[in-house]
Amino acid sequence: MASRTAVVAAAVGLHARPASLFVQAVTASGLPVKVGRVGQKMVDARSILMVMSLGVKCGEEVELTADGGDAEAVLDQLAQMLETDLDAA
Repeated sequence: MASRTAVVAAAVGLHARPASLFVQAVTASGLPVKVGRVGQKMVDARSILMVMSLGVKCGEEVELTADGGDAEAVLDQLAQMLETDLDAA
């Protein structure tokens, strides 16, 4: 299982538009990705409700995990996405 950590850069955290863009990217990857605060419960990153229920704020660190052939590359892309202010995009 591949994993990455990322610090959420969006001013509103992983909520609303940033969460939606993130979930769309996860879904497009075709991989079962999980996300959560480091050392805490992980949720299905393909579910906007689950992602938003985490209540992740700007500046908080999250962990991403995935299994599959392209997991390393997908997690690199998703981590980079979270470290960009998606609310300003």
